Amino acid sequence: MIELIQHQTSQTLKIAAHDFPKTGLRGRIEIPGDKSISHRSLMLGSLAQGETTIRGLLLGEDPHCTANCFRAMGAEISALNTEKVLVKGIGLGNLQEPVDVLDAGNSGTTMRLMLGILASHADRFFVVTGDRSLRSRPMARVVKPLQQMGATIWGRDRANKAPLAINGQNLKPIHYHTPVASAQIKSCIMLAGLMVDGETIVTEPEQSRDHSERMFRAFGADVQVEPETNTVVLRGRSQLVGQEIVVPGDISSAAFWLVAGSIVPDSDLLIANVGINPTRTGILEALEMMGADITKENEREVTGEPVADLRVRSTQLKACTIGGSMIPRLIDEIPILAVAATMATGTTIIKDAAELRVKESDRLATMAKELTKLGAKLSEHDDGLEIMGGHKLMGQEVESYVDHRVAMSLAIAAMVAKGTTAIGNVQNAATSYPAFVPTLTQLCQS
Repeated sequence: MIELIQHQTSQTLKIAAHDFPKTGLRGRIEIPGDKSISHRSLMLGSLAQGETTIRGLLLGEDPHCTANCFRAMGAEISALNTEKVLVKGIGLGNLQEPVDVLDAGNSGTTMRLMLGILASHADRFFVVTGDRSLRSRPMARVVKPLQQMGATIWGRDRANKAPLAINGQNLKPIHYHTPVASAQIKSCIMLAGLMVDGETIVTEPEQSRDHSERMFRAFGADVQVEPETNTVVLRGRSQLVGQEIVVPGDISSAAFWLVAGSIVPDSDLLIANVGINPTRTGILEALEMMGADITKENEREVTGEPVADLRVRSTQLKACTIGGSMIPRLIDEIPILAVAATMATGTTIIKDAAELRVKESDRLATMAKELTKLGAKLSEHDDGLEIMGGHKLMGQEVESYVDHRVAMSLAIAAMVAKGTTAIGNVQNAATSYPAFVPTLTQLCQS
């Protein structure tokens, strides 16, 4: 039984595992477009000369926030849909000063990446805010390097918290060594560097996802990558030209079904059109380490991004250790990996993941608390979790903490918990996966 209960301002999802098909999860499913690529295609399309066509765009709340912000600054963006979105760019440096506050909603990507663009538009004034959750998240990680470039930014907590006010400046190039591997930090600095004379350089301790580098090149920016040192060099003032973009399916969304197909007995799922960019496939490597039965089919390249169909069959997972250089390549998938670990034999260790404490929620704390309610045995550490697998989960009332990835991870855990699980505030799944509940219902009725 899957029941979605609508309250006045929230939704509760009830899942009774005993009502699922005895044959497990089977069939072919489509997943939404990649969120990271969707954001970047809207932003670069707005900054380019000419028209950009985007197919397969994610229709979650976050890309809508990005589109609305750039519409407010003069870009023409058609209604968002998966078939075709047209963006008429206004050219690099030509964003208009908005007449109202820019609202990034719950989207940290929108706010952090956009700050680099706004800070580099001289003699224009911008104010950016977000919802309650986003206003509590740290922005100093991108504000600090922008200030080193000469940006003028004010805000709460010494410009660490939104609302933020930006007075655009002519910025100078820097070589910034990021303290953590973060595609948001790297992309923010690169976007600022588009308007800078000279070379803007970013060096990371480990390589983060490289969607920005790929898309910058596609639009005509002069970008060089030095993989041996995890360094990106951007030469500013290149003219960006509108492109045709096809957004592949988001591997972060596929991760929920990869784990579900692994832990629900007798399952055989085909997940179509999944982006398998090497900087994003840590989830596949981690599940392979755990003994998952996942194969790639129909491998191909779409608009510069590697894509494949992923087939997953159920199997008994085993514990492993996840940490180090893998973490930047699966940071968003750790909540669902924690669910997989509860079903694995042995003790799984997740470490080097302190970054999860400053996401939409403190994902280490929330997953530890809610999985413990379901009967999992685990301990929480400063930078990770230690999860002792093999303990049966029991249905309970759990909370998503207004975090889309926590909500969906708990829904997958409910599929293997005895009894009924009720997940509060599950509407937040729409941030990245609007069709999650209908897809879950489809799979469980097939």
